[in-house]
Amino acid sequence: MGQRLIRRTQRQVDMKLSRRKNGVLKLKERVRRAARMTAIVKGGKLPYTPAVMSWLSVQLDKPSTRITQAEVDALVK
Repeated sequence: MGQRLIRRTQRQVDMKLSRRKNGVLKLKERVRRAARMTAIVKGGKLPYTPAVMSWLSVQLDKPSTRITQAEVDALVK
């Protein structure tokens, strides 16, 4: 076995551990972020800050310039 194979194998093992450990943390953060963004959206009207618009864009699967207040209201309910 060559050194490259050993390094590659060790890197794969390290990446697998990292995904397992960080995946749980990211899942928890996604839940917290969704709650935080929902609270911000309920408290205001368009236009929102760029972070909120980005989140809305992902949730509604459309560009932030095409998002309407009616769609935001439907999402929050």
